[in-house]
Amino acid sequence: MQAERMRADKDLFSYPTYQARLNKPAPFLPMSKKEMASLGWDSCDIIIVTGDAYVDHPSFGMAVIGRMLEAQGFRVGIISQPDWTNKNDFMKLGKPNLFFGVTAGNMDSMINRYTSDRKLRHDDAYTAGNVGGKRPDRAVTVYTQRCKEAYKVPVVIGGIEASLRRIAHYDYWSDKVRRSVLFDSKADILIYGNAERPLADVAHRLAAGEDIADMQDIRGTAVLRKDPLPGWFGVDSTDLDVLGKIDPIPNPYEMIDESSCDSKQEEAAPDATQVITIQPAKKRRPWEMTYVMLPPYDLVRAEKIYYAHASRILHKETNPGCARALVQRHGDRIVWVNPPAFPLETSEMDAVFDMNYARIPHPSYGNAKIPAYDMIKTSVNIMRGCFGGCTFCSITEHEGRIIQSRSEQSILNEIEQIRDKVPGFTGVISDLGGPTANMYQLRCKHPKAEQTCRRLSCVWPDICGHMDTDHSPTINLYRKARNIKGIKKILIASGVRYDLAVEDPRYVKELATHHVGGYLKIAPEHTEEGPLNKMMKPGMGTYHKFKELFDKFSKEAGKEQYLIPYFISSHPGTTDEDMVNLAIWLKNHKFKLDQVQNFYPSPMANATTMYHTEANPIHKVTHKSEKVFIPRGDRQRRLHKALLRYHDEAGWPMIREALKKMGLAKLIGNGPNHLVPPEGKNKRGKDNTQYQKGLTRFSANQGFDKSAKPAAEKGAKRKPNAKMNTNMAKKKGSKKPVSLNLNK
Repeated sequence: MQAERMRADKDLFSYPTYQARLNKPAPFLPMSKKEMASLGWDSCDIIIVTGDAYVDHPSFGMAVIGRMLEAQGFRVGIISQPDWTNKNDFMKLGKPNLFFGVTAGNMDSMINRYTSDRKLRHDDAYTAGNVGGKRPDRAVTVYTQRCKEAYKVPVVIGGIEASLRRIAHYDYWSDKVRRSVLFDSKADILIYGNAERPLADVAHRLAAGEDIADMQDIRGTAVLRKDPLPGWFGVDSTDLDVLGKIDPIPNPYEMIDESSCDSKQEEAAPDATQVITIQPAKKRRPWEMTYVMLPPYDLVRAEKIYYAHASRILHKETNPGCARALVQRHGDRIVWVNPPAFPLETSEMDAVFDMNYARIPHPSYGNAKIPAYDMIKTSVNIMRGCFGGCTFCSITEHEGRIIQSRSEQSILNEIEQIRDKVPGFTGVISDLGGPTANMYQLRCKHPKAEQTCRRLSCVWPDICGHMDTDHSPTINLYRKARNIKGIKKILIASGVRYDLAVEDPRYVKELATHHVGGYLKIAPEHTEEGPLNKMMKPGMGTYHKFKELFDKFSKEAGKEQYLIPYFISSHPGTTDEDMVNLAIWLKNHKFKLDQVQNFYPSPMANATTMYHTEANPIHKVTHKSEKVFIPRGDRQRRLHKALLRYHDEAGWPMIREALKKMGLAKLIGNGPNHLVPPEGKNKRGKDNTQYQKGLTRFSANQGFDKSAKPAAEKGAKRKPNAKMNTNMAKKKGSKKPVSLNLNK
């Protein structure tokens, strides 16, 4: 079966080594001329410019890309967090022989620099000393412009910031639709997604003397052109979607009669200048040598329904097995987005992660702490990708839905390296995971279905029947990892996809018995169906099923362990009533959240499309589509955040005012049936004793149900933590959260 999987034509490490003599791996990729001289270099072949501090660790993109190119025989230098106000710092390693590679870093520079309320952050976890302000806004654009000023060499942009801006996109910080970052940065080529495969191709072709202007058809890249590539067959996006449902794709293994297909597309094309139809010379599968013409920039900027339509098409064209190229006109030029790169095979993933990483920050930072490094220095990335498709998350748009897993032996070897190389290692591995904790080696059981699938999620609204949910590979990995000599504990800190976990209770047992340090983080995100459906997240019934298994296996192991749920406020589709319901659920279950997440519209995410357009690209997009409610404006977003932190008295005045406007003044008081105390009472005094005990069930039709028992049973043991009481005991036999029903 594996032989039938999607494969690239060329193995990542099959290129002839660039240098005639193979250089030994550098202790660190050089950041100065002095370091270059110590390696015997007179110049760098490739220079990577990054917005992060340089940490030579496989969790940092610049290290992965740099070491991969080094293994190909290239001399790679690093310019980390340069002064962007002039070109001087961009010249400190001299002129690269081949190209500059530019990335904003592991995070989007705008998300790194601003909060969800658009307030400037004063810290930066990816900077030595946790100091803010070491990178500019829109770092990819600024860095590229300075590179162009410094030397006349090609500039290749990549990383998550470039990846999520490859076409016209809504920009939350300016509240407008911006052009592709290729236009603003004037880069020569953009690499989206995980960059190893396309970047190796670009590097070797440049090294062979090819002009970067001729590199137009590399998978996983986007370029600017005057017209579509010659020989490609064009189709207008509105013929596929008709501002509605995308048609089922034909059987990929059935050869298509191209003559009938061509005539149909020619008749349907509304604008011959936008869609160029070329008669293919031979039969092909329907996506091969085919591009989709998206609505142009001017149209998606002016008409929100067309923006939602373009977003929907883009998300349907992310499967490397069947994705078509995308074209979007910006004035007199087009952005040509080639189909995604094929995922790495296990052997290639192993080679990438087995390279000679120092696993510590560059010595130039001295003893300064880099918080992001401290967080991951004893963690191990076991896979890439996520088939969950959560609308607020950008993993799918960047890494894709196909899970790329390392081999068991490669992972175990890395654990041994951590044990032997990381200073001050205590024997505890902080995480074995990736984008999720439990998708390791889980892929579609049917290779042909995997190659042609256009679903946005493999687990929503239900788990696909083709999806493998056998957690045996993960269980076996955990067992072997914790048996390595010198390893005292293996913790799991990556988010557990609990709707998958309940499909294999053996995994939940393994997790609860051996890999939880008292608390386990999971992310239900909300309790109400409206927001959950807009997030493409499972309902709370699955959460309670997971909790039941987790509690059962924790008890069997003789351990007192708790779940810490994470929730999002102000997500598209979330009404004030939904947030009141969530607040009641939290109080009934004795949760007091310290840190909460307010929805952050990141570029290209489906939820961001909802935020901007009030349309839902998950389903049909037409002028008659449902209008998605958007919590918009600072006041409403603050209210939703305050409801998540119902216990914080700073938010009580706002909550009281909102409850009165909603006709829910009965939720104000000092009793166990109230959400917040009344105005003017002693907020910490005796009158609020009952308030601290929690709510009973409330229904808009029935009023308070005084016979209902509190969610926390009397006498239940608790962890002594006043700020996060994670006692989740509920009425025996109940599978639904206690909720305020305002919709009947």
